[in-house]
Amino acid sequence: MKFGLDTFGDVTAGSDGKPLPYAQVIRNLVDQAVLAEKVGLDAFSVGEHHRDDFAVSAPEIVLAAIAARTEKITLGTAVTVLSSDDPVRVYERFATLDAVSNGRAEITLGRGSFTESFPLFGFDLADYDKLFEEKAELMAALLDEGPVTWEGTVRPGLKNQQVYPKTENGRIPTWIGVGGSPESVVRAASYGFPLVLAIIGGAPARFGPYVDLYRRALKELGKPEDLPVAVHCPGFVADTDQEAADLLWPHVRVMMNRIGRERGWPPLARDRFQSDIDEGAWHAGSPETVAQKVAKTIKELGIQRFDMKYSAGTLPHEAMMKAIELYGTVVIPRVRELLAKD
Repeated sequence: MKFGLDTFGDVTAGSDGKPLPYAQVIRNLVDQAVLAEKVGLDAFSVGEHHRDDFAVSAPEIVLAAIAARTEKITLGTAVTVLSSDDPVRVYERFATLDAVSNGRAEITLGRGSFTESFPLFGFDLADYDKLFEEKAELMAALLDEGPVTWEGTVRPGLKNQQVYPKTENGRIPTWIGVGGSPESVVRAASYGFPLVLAIIGGAPARFGPYVDLYRRALKELGKPEDLPVAVHCPGFVADTDQEAADLLWPHVRVMMNRIGRERGWPPLARDRFQSDIDEGAWHAGSPETVAQKVAKTIKELGIQRFDMKYSAGTLPHEAMMKAIELYGTVVIPRVRELLAKD
């Protein structure tokens, strides 16, 4: 069982309540990753966004900075927005990251939950499905690190083309992130990619059918049946349940209401947020509360990795550092203890 942390590089508030400069947010994020390794986390992943409330648009560069200050922790993305990127360049950047990190790079490919990158890089949202499907096919071929011959409609084809640098291990570990589409689950299985389920709302147990579908698809498609499944869930750890909810609430409210206005959602109410902590996707509270819920999610879904998205809007750097320390030193050992009992 592996445990990781995810962040989108949210622009956080300083001691005066004002947003920190992007540069400081990125430097703080590197410090958070260094602490994650120190307290025993297996993996640290950084999301890609192209909007003003997130500081990271080039996660590979941030991960390279983290690689220079760490030795063992796996470094990946949450996610790489493949639809609006070029698979060849994605491979080249991560193969380079793999070199400077001594083989610690991994990729999670996804469509992304925001669409700002499409007009920014000149892509039509009408091609949303086709862009990801074709580029995922090319990415699967590139990861074999041999000559690539490929034809599609979203970029020029390749004929017996080599791409460099090659990695020392012969392949970059690559996952596909899925938000709840059965078609995406089957696609991940068809290419033999491990699966990451992004559980951002509702009870984690409702994703059980997607795990079952993935396992069935692997078997029917003749792919290795022991590929891992991971989940990505929001979470936060504080000394008590009440402290965790009180610290999170003002920052989550602002973040979700902004996104809600863009997507036509109603304003987030405090009781709805508390319900999602008690019964839904949020793994937040005291170390014991979080450990019990993480263990429950792992057992219900039969997964091999749990990644907690510990950043939440303008939640201050200091609060996140404490949460990381509690997660690594108290929560994870307790989860392992709970799992061992079963």
